[in-house]
Amino acid sequence: MSKSIRAGELFEQQRDRLALRWLAGQRGDGRLVEAVNTVARRPSLAGYLNAIYPNKVQILGTEELTWLDGLDSRLRWETIEKIIQFRPLALVISKDQPCPEDLRIAAEETDTPLWVSPRRGHELLNHLQYHLARALAPQITLHGVFMEIYSIGVLITGESGSGKSELALELVTRGHRLVADDAPEFTQIAPDVLDGTCPDMLQDLLEVRGLGVLNIRQMFGDTAVKNNKYLRLIVHLTKPMSEPKPAGMERLTGDSGLRRVLDLDVPMITLPVMPGRNLAVLTEAATRLHSLRMKGLDPAAAFIARHSNFLERGES
Repeated sequence: MSKSIRAGELFEQQRDRLALRWLAGQRGDGRLVEAVNTVARRPSLAGYLNAIYPNKVQILGTEELTWLDGLDSRLRWETIEKIIQFRPLALVISKDQPCPEDLRIAAEETDTPLWVSPRRGHELLNHLQYHLARALAPQITLHGVFMEIYSIGVLITGESGSGKSELALELVTRGHRLVADDAPEFTQIAPDVLDGTCPDMLQDLLEVRGLGVLNIRQMFGDTAVKNNKYLRLIVHLTKPMSEPKPAGMERLTGDSGLRRVLDLDVPMITLPVMPGRNLAVLTEAATRLHSLRMKGLDPAAAFIARHSNFLERGES
């Protein structure tokens, strides 16, 4: 289902922060804007008054109102009528400037939401553009436990019964933080950023077989949980029955690859689950290894280069 937001919802969500007030068109609070396939398109979600590529939320600052005042009466009315016909989600006047009466009448007659704010135009633009982009951004729910490990967002995945929750509990006791268990939600808030959050129903909760549902915040304190985190790494747990013997190069580089999440390829490291393995230590090591690779340091590549130099010296 396509994500959307109504004018009334946007007003309520930003009313206190931007000190918004209704001037006209309050019956148009059900007017909505739907998500688009790409952020880099025109019209924009929010922007200054534009009669050629009309933005979804049109901001009228000092320059825009001065421009309207400079038009003759006929062209002015045609311009206002054209702006209204594009059915914007809302019109917003900045800096508590007086609203032109003809604009207020047109908004009231066509149920076009017309707001005013004491904030400057660029503040309105930044807040509304960010809020709309985030509210309408692509979102997906993945099965796993999402955690912050060494300040890196790590999603622990695997089949049911592979020990994801037990591993998460062990990591919490080692000082790392839980973001979401079972069904973390990931939103693509930028071309290269996936923001992971927890559904309200599952906030602070971790389900462990044999113990039931645990409230991590109550058991370990506020520092043991985190509201959101950017996804940077996936650690996938596999049962040994389905795990083939690693090839020679895999012994050096590990079982690493990529997993497609929305429009991003997220690095993934696969860890076989076997008796006696300390998965908490392995997950911490996998996170540190990923951090080194992001800095351009690859121990496997360094070892291969060292080995090649050794062979070259031997031949010479």
